[in-house]
Amino acid sequence: QVQLVESGGGLVQAGGSLRLSCVVSGSTFSSRAMAWYRQAPGKQREFVARINKDDSTNSLNSVKGRFTISRDNAKNTVYLQMNSLKPEDTAVYHCNFYPLPVAAWGQGTQVTVSS
Repeated sequence: QVQLVESGGGLVQAGGSLRLSCVVSGSTFSSRAMAWYRQAPGKQREFVARINKDDSTNSLNSVKGRFTISRDNAKNTVYLQMNSLKPEDTAVYHCNFYPLPVAAWGQGTQVTVSS
């Protein structure tokens, strides 16, 4: 059974940075594309960024140039480096597979950006 464990969130001021981590267990991590998703209060969960097994990436237009997704196959971990954070980035961040987030969602990690 696949397990996703996210961490690294917190409360930061606008313009600050955070690095999120997601450890994946129970799956052949290196052969699958992974993504970060987020859900703000009262809104649907949305795609943020993805990384393919060849390390190619893509991201939501609103985070391009600020967020960077990466992976460490030896550690079964996917990261999201978030710089120049804005209040509108406030959300619970989750990782999952891409394009279909078929694993059971983890608890996520809360990111709160104050203005």
